[in-house]
Order: sequence, then structure tokens, then C-alpha cells
Amino acid sequence: MKNCKNATAPNSARLANSLNQVLADSYALMALTHLAHWNVEGPNFFGLHTAFQTQYEELFTAIDEIAERVRAVGAYAIGGLGKFAEKAQMKEFVSPLSAEAYVRALIEANDKLLADAAQARDLAGEANDAESQDLMIERITLHQKTVWMLKSVLKS
Repeated sequence: MKNCKNATAPNSARLANSLNQVLADSYALMALTHLAHWNVEGPNFFGLHTAFQTQYEELFTAIDEIAERVRAVGAYAIGGLGKFAEKAQMKEFVSPLSAEAYVRALIEANDKLLADAAQARDLAGEANDAESQDLMIERITLHQKTVWMLKSVLKS
């Protein structure tokens, strides 16, 4: 937080809004990944079921860290399913889908989160908030790896 004190109020507000965007995206992605975990079928069932569980459990932990960062920059974390869905604007899917369709949908959702996390990272840099920037870099790194792994499932 000490680095954030150097930030101008508009930069701080923009950063908090951007962090709340990543929070909403992460919550929505967690729900979508959990849905895929419950309903995936087919020859890759065990691998995908386990991978999706690992991903949604990691997101659950990350959500708390992101919300606490919003508080640390002096703002309030958003909450509630409706508010998260409205802010995230992620394309929802309805089960049943093929395993490949779940993977493709989760790649798309991770890509959206990556774009929003990159924006938050850049705003954190402008606000001179190395801690928020570090958190967003961590999130970007993890979601880039997740996208790579999901895309690898689609290779023949």
C-alpha cells in the first residue's frame, strides 16, 4: 500500500476498478471451470476432471487475494453473483458439451481474464503500485500456463 500513496486519486480509482474487474473475471471463470469439472465426459474424463478441479481450486484462493488487494488500495471489493456476472461479461455455456467444447470455452474465458489482468498490471505500474503489479503478473503467468495446457489437450 505504501507505493500506492504516491498514486493520484484517479489512477487509484482506475486501478481499484480494474482489480475488481479481475476479481469478477476470476469468480466467473471459477464457476465455469467448476461446471466443466462436474459435467465433462469422454475418453479424457479423468484427466480433464482432475485438471478442472485443480484450476477452480486455485481460482478460489486467488479470488480472496485479489479482493484483499482491492481493499489494500483503499477501495471495496465487489461481490454477489449478479454483480460478478454483470462485470465479468463472460460467455456462459450450458451443459452438456463435448470435452473439446468445454476446453475451448475455458480457453476463451482465460483469454478474457488475461486481457483484463494485463490492463490491471499496466494501471498498477502507472499508479506506482508494485504490489498490485506483482499480483497481476502472478495471475497472468498462471493463466498463460493454463491456456497453454488447455490448448495442448486439443492437439491431435
